[in-house]
Amino acid sequence: MARVHNFNAGPAGLPLPALERAQRELLDFEGTGMSIMEHSHRGKAFEAVHNEAISLLRQLLGLSDDYHVLFMQGGAAMQFAVVPMNLLPPGRSADYILTGGWSEKALEEAKRVGTVRVAGSTAVDKRYTRIPHQGELSLDPNAAYVHMTTNNTLFGTQWHWLPDTGDVPLVADMSSDILWRKMDISRFALVYAGAQKNIGPSGITVVLARKDLVDSARKDIPVIFRYATYAANNSLYNTPPTFAIYLMRNVLAYTLEIGGLEEVERRNRKKGELLYETIDAHPDVFRAPVEKESRSFMNVVFRLASEEMEKRFVAEAAKEGMVGLAGHRSTGGIRVSIYNAVPVASVERLTAFMRDFAKRG
Repeated sequence: MARVHNFNAGPAGLPLPALERAQRELLDFEGTGMSIMEHSHRGKAFEAVHNEAISLLRQLLGLSDDYHVLFMQGGAAMQFAVVPMNLLPPGRSADYILTGGWSEKALEEAKRVGTVRVAGSTAVDKRYTRIPHQGELSLDPNAAYVHMTTNNTLFGTQWHWLPDTGDVPLVADMSSDILWRKMDISRFALVYAGAQKNIGPSGITVVLARKDLVDSARKDIPVIFRYATYAANNSLYNTPPTFAIYLMRNVLAYTLEIGGLEEVERRNRKKGELLYETIDAHPDVFRAPVEKESRSFMNVVFRLASEEMEKRFVAEAAKEGMVGLAGHRSTGGIRVSIYNAVPVASVERLTAFMRDFAKRG
């Protein structure tokens, strides 16, 4: 079987060794005579996998004991509601920094829960081409929390610095760039991430929550939506997506085997540099709308001269085994998602195709 060069934005590609491990263990997990999918989530076999996934995340992130590692469901979309349900008490407000479509959705969902305000936005004509500067933010020192989206899949922007929020807890949606490089998680009070881009398959959401924040969270919400419920039950309050957690464990173990986040970052930067150098070298054909200091190393977006040319670019690339290159339906253009599992060789193949395409016009 010939595997394609997968540039899908999510669900995205997974490391081949992690998939091959799952293939070997699918019918008989560690001699138990059944698949991990068939094991009880309260049995020793799955519990070991579950705890290993938590341990690997802590090791890769350098996460202190001040944080809970929680596994939830519903993706980032559910966290848009769960964050304010837990952290936004009556009589308080929360600040939201808008840098793309997903931060807009987080804001709109939070409005249904409590009082929120826009503390900064880089939207111009409904498009986002950069990350704001600290001086552009209007932060409330009495806010319950400040919410940001670290990488913006639709518009190809990424935070390469963190806002100073003082004593106000910083909450981040890292769905599309968690584990792309080493990061000081202690700068955040809470981080959430849908796994389907960098760390596993769809169906599992990782939440890294400071313990004091969980302890002081609201208790007048349904039990199933409380972070404290997951923390008290090691994320096993109800049946979790066991196979998704198993596959995430495989991905995390592979990440550690190849050298951890230092090696992951080296590869990711090389991929991004290859793509942006190719785009910038052919300004008559490819146009990157994002300001250089805000360019994403996860989702590289660019436009061609016309929609017809963009459709031809996507179709010709697909014939050569490169898939997932069409931009989001709301933005158009080309989007190259180069998450952790995308090999450098795939980007080298794509940039060779882009140079040839530019010559042909």
